Amino acid sequence: MNVPERLPVELGERSYDILVGEGLLALAGRHIAEVAGRRKVMIVTDETLAELHLASLQRSLESEGIAFEAFVVPAGEATKSFSHLEKLCERLLQAGVERKTPLIALGGGVVGDLTGFASAILLRGTPFIQIPTTLLAQVDSSVGGKTGINTAQGKNLVGSFHQPRLVLADTEVLTSLSRRELLAGYAEAVKYGLIDDPAFFTWLEGHGRRLIAGDPAARSHAILTSCASKARIVAADEREGGVRALLNLGHTFGHALEAECRYDGDLLHGEAVAIGMVLAFELSAQLGLCPAEDADRVRRHLAAVGLPTSFERLAQRSWTPEVLLEHMRKDKKVADGRMTLVLARGIGQAFLTQEVREEDILQLLAEEISQTAVIQS
Repeated sequence: MNVPERLPVELGERSYDILVGEGLLALAGRHIAEVAGRRKVMIVTDETLAELHLASLQRSLESEGIAFEAFVVPAGEATKSFSHLEKLCERLLQAGVERKTPLIALGGGVVGDLTGFASAILLRGTPFIQIPTTLLAQVDSSVGGKTGINTAQGKNLVGSFHQPRLVLADTEVLTSLSRRELLAGYAEAVKYGLIDDPAFFTWLEGHGRRLIAGDPAARSHAILTSCASKARIVAADEREGGVRALLNLGHTFGHALEAECRYDGDLLHGEAVAIGMVLAFELSAQLGLCPAEDADRVRRHLAAVGLPTSFERLAQRSWTPEVLLEHMRKDKKVADGRMTLVLARGIGQAFLTQEVREEDILQLLAEEISQTAVIQS
């Protein structure tokens, strides 16, 4: 039996561990009992994951004498909505959820965000355990306690900080993912190299294709490195009052693209973040903050592994710089009416700024849209 790697997230009385390893789903009951006892749990998963992994989790809980009920929600970003949150909360209350009843999120970022938010507001707070099943959730969204839903105005604009009691990242479940889903998660791993770990970005340039192709050692290394980076940042700034906002590199642009796509599945979150990181580095270079060769390096690497780096895939949509900028103005990091952007002085040198003129953003977006039109013609 492989012994999982254990990474602590140090938050005082809200501290918890991230466990990373192969076969963790089959042992989930044992680890859950260690942090939550053997009281009844409520499992939330989606229709796709229910078929793939729910039975394994249920067997693990049964082996530890833990009773459970399972609640299945539709798969897809559209499930992060007020209507689905209301339905889930009603079902959990009807099932008799109590203040000490652990809620278990078995799924990717959508299930984790929705379940975590329900856990935060039900009975003013219940225990919450993350079992992330996508690469994106394992390297990023399952750690740090951000929960929430989307609205017509933008992504994750309604939510709360609610830390899990435990995160179980079973690397074996990643074998069920499509290449596109793996790439979407890979973009979030790249983010950590670009924020403050240039050595990790260099490692990804050399080993990223192996990771995506299924190499277990490469996947474990990327997950552990990403989680360690996020755990360190979250411990320093749990509620995003400062340095934690760096984790939004590429997200202000990316969320604008997702909002304009209306979360219809045409653009996955990680794909939007990949394009957003390219735009953040391009803007940094155009403003003279970052070497142009670093911006080119970011674009080349993301394109080399198969991630989108421009609007080309979405060229059939009627993009305008003004529409995308309007979405960006609704970003959660807006303060006193000013956008807070994550830009870079180079690879591994991300920083926060409110000093970017909207005219410069509009010019960048116009250039990207124009280049896409040329490619399509």
